[in-house]
Amino acid sequence: MSAPTVLVDEATVRSALAEVADPEIPAISIVDLGVVERVQVGDDAIHVELLPTFVGCPALDAIRQAVEARLAEFGRVVKVEFGYRVPWTTDRITERGRRSLTASGFAPPGDDTCPFCGSGNVATDNLFGPTQCRSVRYCRSCRKPFEAIKVV
Repeated sequence: MSAPTVLVDEATVRSALAEVADPEIPAISIVDLGVVERVQVGDDAIHVELLPTFVGCPALDAIRQAVEARLAEFGRVVKVEFGYRVPWTTDRITERGRRSLTASGFAPPGDDTCPFCGSGNVATDNLFGPTQCRSVRYCRSCRKPFEAIKVV
């Protein structure tokens, strides 16, 4: 009797990718961040095209490795490429992703309220945050600093 085979299709792969956290903001998956552009499943290989949030993003190798590790269970060669034919924009972040960002203390792109207290009384403390995609803000109401995802 042979072992049951697991159906591996695009939906199964995308579901697995939804478990891969962004290495810089672990509260959001790469799917909810909107970087998964294309998934192709063949008999021998799984091809995944990802969109970098910024050219030169330092997390690209970590994302590639996390995707390869997560999809290894399907027993196929995993090929991960970063594509540039379609630019990533912050509009690609899902609603669930935006909620995850807020819940973890980040202001989603275009949201000018404090993720901690909800106040709109915030100031940009530093346009240049720890990465290219983030800035540092300060809430004048609860007096907490927080990071905001830049609108792209």
